[in-house]
Amino acid sequence: MRAKRRTGWLTIAACSLALAGCGEQGYPRVSLREGAETSVPRSPRVSGKLPLRVAIAAVVSPGANLDAYERLLAYLSDKVDRPVQLAQRGTYAEINQLIRSRAADIGFVCTGAYIEGQREFGMELLVAPEVRGETTYFSYIVVRRDSAAQSLADLRGHRFAFTDPLSNTGHLAVQWALHLGGQTPETFFSSTIFTYSHDNSIRAVSAGLVDGAAIDSLVYDFVMAQTPGDRFQLKIVGKLGPFGIPPVVVHPALDSALKEQLRGALLDMTAHERGRAALAPLMVDRFVRLEDSAYDSTRTMAAVIRGWPKTR
Repeated sequence: MRAKRRTGWLTIAACSLALAGCGEQGYPRVSLREGAETSVPRSPRVSGKLPLRVAIAAVVSPGANLDAYERLLAYLSDKVDRPVQLAQRGTYAEINQLIRSRAADIGFVCTGAYIEGQREFGMELLVAPEVRGETTYFSYIVVRRDSAAQSLADLRGHRFAFTDPLSNTGHLAVQWALHLGGQTPETFFSSTIFTYSHDNSIRAVSAGLVDGAAIDSLVYDFVMAQTPGDRFQLKIVGKLGPFGIPPVVVHPALDSALKEQLRGALLDMTAHERGRAALAPLMVDRFVRLEDSAYDSTRTMAAVIRGWPKTR
């Protein structure tokens, strides 16, 4: 029998987690919310200058994002001699729209959002992070440690959490894995939800709100490193990938001088003590130049699942 999806919003007071149901087909078009910008205080010498507008995708919840990126934003402010204005949004589509409308100068996005933005308006790869010597990452399928599940296949007929409709590791990779087996999330799982951040998905599994979730491996490692003890009691039962790592992007029409200034500042971080200190909270070794072909495998999946051609 065809599985039936649940829709709507679930507010769980016990773990302070709001989760959005995934009743929509595809992914939503969005209108930007006001009042979501944060000005990062900097030295008086940059006051009065136009801000560098930085958009950061909500791979983790907003507070955790700000804590992790604060030193990096301060470093960029000094390097480009401008104050920084941070924009955070609840969905990857909203971050893409900030770049597309040129309401943000630079963005830290997920892989799935990058290939979509590139297809739609030529979103441009600036640099990419290198983590533990690699420029790839994975989708982890996670369940509670006491779950009998040992693989994605064992989650047939169970409740599952995705992160964002545009997410590669938190959505597309699982869609692709199911597609190869002749299934879709609607036919395979009993119900699915979108949590709109990977740490929310971790909490959803830990709290028993869902039976499994697809998590960005980089975020999973980051959250586990930041969490004392063994709070979440999870285990990894599947590993999809590898995929090209989430990049740093700009609009193709961004001023070329600013573009090169930003690229140079990020590539040069490890040469400065402040730069290395800014990379440490992000668990990033350094930023590097990366060929766009690193994202071809994700494009191939998206061409089928999202219904658009592989060629750009």
